Amino acid sequence: MTSPEGEPTASGGPAPVNSAKQRVLVVDDFDDAREMYAEYLEFCGFEVDTAKNGLEAVEKAQEGEPDIILMDLSLPVMDGWEATRRIKQDTRTRDIPVMALTGHVLAGNAEHALSVGADEFVAKPCLPQDLENKIRNMLKPSKAKPRSGQE
Repeated sequence: MTSPEGEPTASGGPAPVNSAKQRVLVVDDFDDAREMYAEYLEFCGFEVDTAKNGLEAVEKAQEGEPDIILMDLSLPVMDGWEATRRIKQDTRTRDIPVMALTGHVLAGNAEHALSVGADEFVAKPCLPQDLENKIRNMLKPSKAKPRSGQE
């Protein structure tokens, strides 16, 4: 399969046609992981921005209005827990889905991530195609959370 730009889609599924690329903010302090996710998601037809720490993630979420955020939880400057909490408390960014990613899969981490506002919890490493599928599933209109005041 190919995307509207003529690029093959990694999943073999159809890429969105006649629509702006969906924007993903990839937040990870490990350069190789951040670059690998970014390159793979760009190959899949997403527009990708990156951040190296939680503070940068909050700022880019406010400025860039991504469609979804992939948030590593172990970050310098401001950890992913606090960055997610701030994103979800800000009226400008609270409706952006946040997928928490971590290699530290300890008992209670998934529940804690959800309690600070993450919409999904994914253990690293994960297969790139599985990550793409989770992102696409979270971005489906039927999965979108209602905006404040709507049911």
